[in-house]
Amino acid sequence: MFLLKKRRTVTLTATVAATVTAVGFAFASRADYLSLEQFIDNGRAKNVILFIGDGMGDSEITIARNYSVGAAGRLALDTLPLTGEYTTYALQESNPKLPDYVTDSAASGTAWATGSKTSNGRISTTASTDSDLKTILELAQERGFVTGNVSTAELTDATPAVLVSHVSNRNCQGPKDMTSCPQDKKSAGGPGSIAEQSVDHGVDVLLGGGKQRYDQIIDGGRFAGKTVIESAQAQGYQVVTDASGLQSAQPGTKLLGLFNSGNMSLEWAGKPAVVYPGNEPQRCREGLRPSNEPSLADMTSKAIELLESKQGGQRRFSQKTGFFLQVEGASIDKQDHAGNPCEQIGENVAFDQAIKVALDYAKTHRDTLVVVTADHGHTSQIIPNPTQTAHSPGKYSTLITADGAQMTVNYATNLSDQSQEHTGTQVRIAAQGPQASKVVGVIDQTDLFHILARAIGAE
Repeated sequence: MFLLKKRRTVTLTATVAATVTAVGFAFASRADYLSLEQFIDNGRAKNVILFIGDGMGDSEITIARNYSVGAAGRLALDTLPLTGEYTTYALQESNPKLPDYVTDSAASGTAWATGSKTSNGRISTTASTDSDLKTILELAQERGFVTGNVSTAELTDATPAVLVSHVSNRNCQGPKDMTSCPQDKKSAGGPGSIAEQSVDHGVDVLLGGGKQRYDQIIDGGRFAGKTVIESAQAQGYQVVTDASGLQSAQPGTKLLGLFNSGNMSLEWAGKPAVVYPGNEPQRCREGLRPSNEPSLADMTSKAIELLESKQGGQRRFSQKTGFFLQVEGASIDKQDHAGNPCEQIGENVAFDQAIKVALDYAKTHRDTLVVVTADHGHTSQIIPNPTQTAHSPGKYSTLITADGAQMTVNYATNLSDQSQEHTGTQVRIAAQGPQASKVVGVIDQTDLFHILARAIGAE
């Protein structure tokens, strides 16, 4: 099931009209603004590319911008013409009528994937009652779209999982990881772990880390005794495990790419944040990703190539539909938790490079909806450079930015020797293409589901 709800009509204000004018359109009258709104609002998308920067709040974007291109520079994600903010709260498991103001990635992902709020830890299932919620990827498949799911995390991590699985706990990633979800085990008649469900859903392109989950043995059903990888191969998947394998993958079959046992390797490194008096100001060390692992931009480019080649065919709605693709930059969040500013920025920059791939594609495929957003805010903040008499009680690192200036990044949502916490702030959402004007203003994470559903003709 999924929640149907009425949508408000979005009117393009003078501010939005000015934004659109700035990116190459000119209008003579209010009537012209309305015609633009109709063009953007009411059209259906042939293709949808959804980018999720995990933990990429406004502070994380600003930190990456300042460091990599300078305060007056602009990232690729800054160039999308229509921008708003959305709220990210979850629900309490024990009392789903009350909000949990700080979401995790599972509950937030469930919100945009299904249009329904849930409690932290749940993957596309309802708070308390544990009912399955139909996802936007499942709806896209029903409409004849080919589908893809790309992440720099394990493919069984929360954000990629919400599209392709239904379990009561995000930790149930592989057949051996089902302690928290006994009712979902295949041996108990359930749909299996996240890894098993991702393959069983028949997603056309799956690219990321997490091979350790797919190497596990299935405990029930028709593939009992086989690994998840073997079940994927039996269901028509080509399996690749390195960058050259991805590059040489040919159209015509489903593709499962597993490029690391766990999360994929990081792009940059540097000194971690520490308590006062801190480290000397630093520049980050770049280019550290192993050559046998593809970049997020590489995976995005290949996913688009393969999905575009597969669209149509014998599918029911082939003349109208293309592909649905979700791409996650996962370790922005993971390095925010760890208080590692260089690693965090490097992942944000790599995520931005993947966005540029999609925007370049959209230049010649104007019927593509591109959405860029985050799942939740995070801890990192830009603060004044510390002094003996004024410094944060948390930990921090001072960086030398592209401007040649010093920028201090602070982590203080937990004790300095503990994993830093998410925050409950609203986060950016930006878009271009059919239905893009629906992101303008302040909306909720669940509204993204309805924007996507309208774009693919499911509402």
